[in-house]
Amino acid sequence: MRILVLGGGWFLGPAVVAGALARGWEVTTFTRGRSGSTMPGATAVHGDRERPDDLARLAEYGPWDAVIDTSASALSSRDVLAGARALEPVANRYVYVSTVAVYEGWPTEPLSTDSAVWAAPANAGPELGQPPEATSGINPFYGRRKAGTERAVTETFGLARTSLLRPGVLLGPGEYVGRLPWWLHRAKRGGRILAPGDPSRSIQPVDVRDAAVFALDQALRVGHQVHNLAAPIGRETMGRLLQACLDVTGSTGRLVWVQDEVLLRHGLRQWTELPLWWSHPGTSAIDSSSAVTAGFASRPLTETVADTWAWLSQGNMPVPHRRWAKHGIDPDKEHAVLASVG
Repeated sequence: MRILVLGGGWFLGPAVVAGALARGWEVTTFTRGRSGSTMPGATAVHGDRERPDDLARLAEYGPWDAVIDTSASALSSRDVLAGARALEPVANRYVYVSTVAVYEGWPTEPLSTDSAVWAAPANAGPELGQPPEATSGINPFYGRRKAGTERAVTETFGLARTSLLRPGVLLGPGEYVGRLPWWLHRAKRGGRILAPGDPSRSIQPVDVRDAAVFALDQALRVGHQVHNLAAPIGRETMGRLLQACLDVTGSTGRLVWVQDEVLLRHGLRQWTELPLWWSHPGTSAIDSSSAVTAGFASRPLTETVADTWAWLSQGNMPVPHRRWAKHGIDPDKEHAVLASVG
């Protein structure tokens, strides 16, 4: 197999590259070369996906059996469309890593691959994904943009040559968003720890390494594939996650569980101030059965927590990213919330 990985420098990209090399595949990566590192054994091509000349130059390195696109989270559908058109003559299949946010019902409703997807054009510019300045709460604009990028891929390669993978949350070594690392560092600090909502609430993170394995498997598939990537509903809980963080860090901290309505009354931002906390029911009702049938396996969350802490403890640091600073509650604010509940 000869594959092209769009975005092979950090988190999911390196996991895909490492897995492909372990299988004996020939790998080309396409990154801007500004962050992350090139994995030994892969052919690194540097360029910008928003520059037509760079895309044309990239195509000269083909042909490939498959493209695995891990780096379109910030691109407009118009940019993804231009890249797909440049690569279609030299690639047999396109595996696109999208998001569950493409569903109209995210995050308030249970979701399956049969759920309605946002209608969005394949050639929209970046304005499609920009919410109005006054927008607060649930943001459907990102989902609309990602739906447009999916359409850009399927319209160019055709349904029979595309796989669409829709993960919810990816965690694991190398995570740059800062969700699990924040909880690990907070657990290590100890004391009374503000724990959000109900400890028995289901959560569905997936280990980045498991997502990478499945993406590589999709490069070998034929026909149109659409799969949600999420841990089995009900297997993992917020309580199990936070207890695992205490266990692996050797912390003596004590979890203080505070109900959603109290947190909302204090104005806590969902999903970021207390990472992975969201009161909307759809975040824990993602049906991934089609992926499981196709061979997807999701390791226990405790293993992901332990491996991430080991990675951090060895002095590793994720690639700097603007989203990192958005995660975590200010200690004074946490203290105030805890004081209000005794």
